[in-house]
Amino acid sequence: MTTTDPFPGFHVQAGKAADGPYAVDITPERAGWGYSSLRVLELPPGGSHSLATGDSEWIVLPLSGGCTVIAEGEAFELHGRESVFSGVSDFVYLPRDSHAQIASGAGGRFALTGARCERRLPARYGPASAVPVELRGSGNCSRQVNNFAAAAPAGGGKSGGSFECDKLIAVEVLTPGGNWSSYPPHKHDQCRPGEESELEEIYYFEIAEAHGNEGIGYQRVSPSGHGRGTDVLAEVRSGDTVLIPDGWHGPSIAAPGHDMYYLNVMAGPEEERAWLICDHPDHGWIRSTWPDQPVDPRLPLYQAPDSAPAGDPR
Repeated sequence: MTTTDPFPGFHVQAGKAADGPYAVDITPERAGWGYSSLRVLELPPGGSHSLATGDSEWIVLPLSGGCTVIAEGEAFELHGRESVFSGVSDFVYLPRDSHAQIASGAGGRFALTGARCERRLPARYGPASAVPVELRGSGNCSRQVNNFAAAAPAGGGKSGGSFECDKLIAVEVLTPGGNWSSYPPHKHDQCRPGEESELEEIYYFEIAEAHGNEGIGYQRVSPSGHGRGTDVLAEVRSGDTVLIPDGWHGPSIAAPGHDMYYLNVMAGPEEERAWLICDHPDHGWIRSTWPDQPVDPRLPLYQAPDSAPAGDPR
């Protein structure tokens, strides 16, 4: 049974966000906010799906398998990947006020990350080789970030790479089993130019199996004194999502023996598309310990074809 009712809480378990062809269908209306969306489309072998982009820009990102995306009179072939734990994927950007057809000969699962926007940018292909793979933190705070739709720094500076969108920011994070990521806890729920961006965020989780057993992880969000007072302590499994309209978010904890993947989707009302965060004042000191510790030797779990990972102290 499918539903389009608003979610009763911020932790949405696998299956509870399903609607029609989507295993996950999180819209601004269902989340109770203004911009960020996430859909997970499951296609059987030979399956296809038509998408009207409406007032949002979208990125089609293979989670497993490959597909063909037809949009704006062009056919984009996505090679995809076996799973989110096996490699970086290519992707396609779809503009607002458009239509697209997604088809997969072998079948697969495809994330559609979306954001309400104003500008209509061209449809285009993002190769896996151009995705910056970044290592953040050190020691047991080490994690890998695939910045496939990251934003450039505020003020127009250059980073390790960014992909142009109007509002949408989206990245993948891989955390080795036993490690903490999204740490120190941070927030982006206020507009403070040059210091903090106002961004709604969705976390979508997949946990690697080990010895035939499903894995678990944990996600914390605590009130920041702004917005809805979001307060979450959730045991997360593959297919779960956590909605973060506001609040200090982190840590995201991977259980020992089970690597954790999450897809972050962010968007907000600010004119400048930027990811500016504020660390929790009780925990930000942990960053000062990172230069004295090595990055977890298990990282990177993989890297983009023909590219090397870039280090980043965040």
